[in-house]
Amino acid sequence: MEKTIDETKQGHALVLKEKEKNTKKLFIESYGCSMNFSDSEIVASILDKEGYNTTNNLEEADLVLVNTCSIRDKAEQTVRKRLEKYNAVKRTNSKMKVGVLGCMAERLKSKFLEEEKIVDLVVGPDAYKDLPNLLAEVEDGRDAINVVLSKDETYGDVSPVRLNSNGVTAFVSITRGCDNMCTFCVVPFTRGRERSRDPQSIIEEVNDLWSRGFKEITLLGQNVDSYLWYGGGLKKDFSKASEIQKATAVDFSKLLQICAETQPKMRIRFSTSNPQDMSLEVIRTMAKYNNICNHIHLPVQSGSNRILKEMNRLHTREEYFTLIDNIREIIPGCAISQDMITGFPTETEQDHQDTLSLMEYVKYNFGYMFTYSERPGTLAERKLEDDIPEATKSRRLSEIIELQLKHSTLRTQEHLGKTVEVLIEKESKKSKNQWSGRSEFNIVCVFNKEQYSIGDFVNVRVTDCTKATLIGEAISLSKNN
Repeated sequence: MEKTIDETKQGHALVLKEKEKNTKKLFIESYGCSMNFSDSEIVASILDKEGYNTTNNLEEADLVLVNTCSIRDKAEQTVRKRLEKYNAVKRTNSKMKVGVLGCMAERLKSKFLEEEKIVDLVVGPDAYKDLPNLLAEVEDGRDAINVVLSKDETYGDVSPVRLNSNGVTAFVSITRGCDNMCTFCVVPFTRGRERSRDPQSIIEEVNDLWSRGFKEITLLGQNVDSYLWYGGGLKKDFSKASEIQKATAVDFSKLLQICAETQPKMRIRFSTSNPQDMSLEVIRTMAKYNNICNHIHLPVQSGSNRILKEMNRLHTREEYFTLIDNIREIIPGCAISQDMITGFPTETEQDHQDTLSLMEYVKYNFGYMFTYSERPGTLAERKLEDDIPEATKSRRLSEIIELQLKHSTLRTQEHLGKTVEVLIEKESKKSKNQWSGRSEFNIVCVFNKEQYSIGDFVNVRVTDCTKATLIGEAISLSKNN
């Protein structure tokens, strides 16, 4: 749950401009979090060098890859249905090869190949550079698998292609893996131990994006606040680093500062944060630089101290409140969003009320809310009985969603009559005469096109709103153009 899952993006076939020299066709779909979509760009970049153009026509593909998510059972079931579809097409296209990438690949491993025999290759999140070798194995008639988790792979030396890009916003991966053993989460098992990417390679990617006209980046990781570069290696081994390595180490607040100063007109976002690692230095750095967006995605998962302990979340309700208070004091008006799980094993009605009261205290701008889904291999699955009836889970989730909608409306209405800076990303879905973009608070805003273009920063006076969208009038280009 530690990554934002954009339900509108699930399962899109990712396509980029064809190269004449490439003769093979790659169909690649992604499910799950932003990290998976970022990884698909890395995969497409690697396979571009192997002669593959991307396609959104499944029937013509030589290679079909699905980048998978294991965070919820629903996500896995969706992928299984897609694999059935691929194999139905494969029966009429004998040259087609099918592969599973990502977290399901790591979790299920040889099951796909040996037991179910529904794919030709299985590739874990740290093995994408091995794709050319694995494809050669498949071409020779052998199944291929590499799900070895790495202690140092960050793909910092791979320049990702930008798939289905609007040419305005892009993800920049800064960490891989996670050391937080939350009992509900499969990420430490599917993506391995936490390691950070060389800041120099991050800055090079940011500069390259700026030179190509991108105006906004999102620094991406399972837990960005835990970023720590000291010359390479796992974060858990930092205590063994030399004195000079410790003295010159770059933490997340320093990385934010470097990015903000390197490209002062480029908007910077980041996702996802963990309350236990969100430092005052990060918050102060956000306040210091105007190009760092005033929005923090801060998953809490539950408002109950007892449930937080069962989840192995290393923060308490009270510590979370203190963090929220610090954010409000240092960055007045900062947007805060949440992840919430309801129906975790042993959750009582009082625990649920604690969650609702926490929401009332924070009044989040928006959130991602789920019922608990037991994931095989996690500590919760091994040690706790999934004992909350589905009807109770659904009722509690409905109450959480209802309260969040109330707060979202309240937070959106706070912008009425104010002027916000909006980065134009695309045409509005509802009107070809309007642009759609996001404010620094990560709220969608629509307004009449007039003389403005995609990629422009526009000052917009907010005149109306819905629960989640600002409606306004363009005033002028902002100083960031």
